[in-house]
Amino acid sequence: MLDYKLLQALAAVVDQSGFERGAKHLGLTQSAVSQRIKLLEARLGQPVLVRAPKLAPTPLGRRLLNHVQQVRLLEYDLLDQIPALGEREQRLRLAINADSLATWWSPVTGEFCRRHGVLLDLVVEDQDVALKRMRDGEVAGCICATPRPVQGARSHPLGSMRYRALASPDYVSRYFPNGLSLDALSRAPAIVFGPDDRLQHRYLEMRGYQAPFPHHLCPSSEGFVHLTQAGMGYGMLPERQVARELEEGLLVDLDPDSFIDVPLYWHHWRHGGSTLEALTDHLLVASGAWLMQGPV
Repeated sequence: MLDYKLLQALAAVVDQSGFERGAKHLGLTQSAVSQRIKLLEARLGQPVLVRAPKLAPTPLGRRLLNHVQQVRLLEYDLLDQIPALGEREQRLRLAINADSLATWWSPVTGEFCRRHGVLLDLVVEDQDVALKRMRDGEVAGCICATPRPVQGARSHPLGSMRYRALASPDYVSRYFPNGLSLDALSRAPAIVFGPDDRLQHRYLEMRGYQAPFPHHLCPSSEGFVHLTQAGMGYGMLPERQVARELEEGLLVDLDPDSFIDVPLYWHHWRHGGSTLEALTDHLLVASGAWLMQGPV
């Protein structure tokens, strides 16, 4: 039989990205948590964590984390059905892309969380890599651009976010006075969300440009907008996020006839309990008012 105190230690170390923070989360000493992980590995006869160069679960560790994640969700359901077991807050750990968090996520999920008494533990990841968090057993659900679910999970299309190449008027006059020539694109600094963000590369390929380009890295959706407004670069921004800035002329569309639609999918564990199912039903209905529907 599995010892859930040991599994709890594994989950805490991975969720908190380290032994020290995991120990604080559990209210234990770092030594105690380390001993629990070692005991778990001794009982299983193989490691559950890779310690270096970066802390990460092994394939066995990921399977155990998936199990822990689903047990937590089912436990919430049981506590709802048997009040005598005591009250406990419902907490869902989810991975979501920064642009969704900056635009439609809060208005869509706010009322649901208040009505169901759910607390969210949000992990921000690029839409192209968020599914890795589920594969590693770190989250109960995720928003990503990949339709195919991991084993044991389901995937649902939500809609698409439309991105356009935008910049400040001053930036356009400095770098693109004669339009978007390949030479100008090779010199103009862009803004990219992070190393996993491929939107800028996709846009440049649409324009016939496939060489390296100067760029800032800005892992913040709001910061991305601020840098663009400040004339530091041009970048791919969601229409909905900057509607006011476009209307007021603070940002301009470099290429009005071109855009990139990014489809978003909601992934969740198949046996995740009633709260996760209720959130899924809510997202499938409420997100339609914020995301573009139909084929991309």
